[in-house]
Amino acid sequence: MTARKMAASAESGSGHETGPVLLQVQGLTKHFPVFRGVLRRQIGAVQAVDDLCFDVYEGETLGIVGESGCGKSTAARTIVRLWDATAGTVVFDGQNITNLRGKSLRRLRQQMQVIFQDDSLNPRLTVGSIVGEPLLEHGMAKGRVLVESVGALLDAVGLRRGYASRYPHELSGGQKQRVGVARALALRPRFIVCDEPLAALDVAIQAQVVNLLLDLREELNLTYLFISHDLAMMRHIADRVAVMYAGRIVELAPVGALFAAPRHPYAQALISAAPGHDPRVEAQRQRIVLEGELPSPSAPPPGCRFSTRCPRAAAICTQQQPEWRQVAAGHSVACHHPLT
Repeated sequence: MTARKMAASAESGSGHETGPVLLQVQGLTKHFPVFRGVLRRQIGAVQAVDDLCFDVYEGETLGIVGESGCGKSTAARTIVRLWDATAGTVVFDGQNITNLRGKSLRRLRQQMQVIFQDDSLNPRLTVGSIVGEPLLEHGMAKGRVLVESVGALLDAVGLRRGYASRYPHELSGGQKQRVGVARALALRPRFIVCDEPLAALDVAIQAQVVNLLLDLREELNLTYLFISHDLAMMRHIADRVAVMYAGRIVELAPVGALFAAPRHPYAQALISAAPGHDPRVEAQRQRIVLEGELPSPSAPPPGCRFSTRCPRAAAICTQQQPEWRQVAAGHSVACHHPLT
């Protein structure tokens, strides 16, 4: 099975087909050119994302997990057109948005939004200005209507309307993240990318923000692409999970199936490193420690990119890129020797 057929096979029987496919990603690739010298000659490229293929159903949460530097955020920002793709296509609600420009791209912004980490808030603007800025930019509200709209958005994320006059430095981490959520909701989007929204928060505040996101998903019929390295939180919020390694997706499965029986050696090692809450289970847990470092994105190894760290690697793994195979309903893996 080729990478471009992965989406169809992984989606069938996924267990969370809540509606039609809202987002289709086919062969998405993002390379950053590397230049050298006064003449700025290109001498190579950082292969941040390579040949990603997956679908996202309307109303679901698809999680993306992996080590820092694996390409999670790059993929997300390319999907929502903050960056142009090097190759591949992105189809949103039946429309190919890969090469949109000008007014067409501006209209798309109303449908697709991003929740960044809390340090994305402009320290020179008040909360009211931050939340209301998308409404002003798109001509959707001004004057008293804008003030009322900002107040309603703050209500929706559990903040008092009086916070509109405060600045980001006057807020706690959880309050900042709620402001980021309110800003993302301002244009009433259908699809939201949550790019490491919990990374800077303590555990108690993380739970509050996750519960807020889950409530909003149900109330507003939102669809999330949730990026995180926190597997415990991913297990709580995601319906399906894609595991990324060195710019590629190596496994895609319903969240329960992935955590119960990962089929890719990297996914298995990643899950084994996640701490649990039961001391009895923790006492018996055997962590799989991978040796070596992530391969350089400017010079990835031939064949399987995980072959340099994989305990099951064989000669074929260093020579040939593994094709996608479906190992269970809705569960696909790119591995020459998947776990059984």
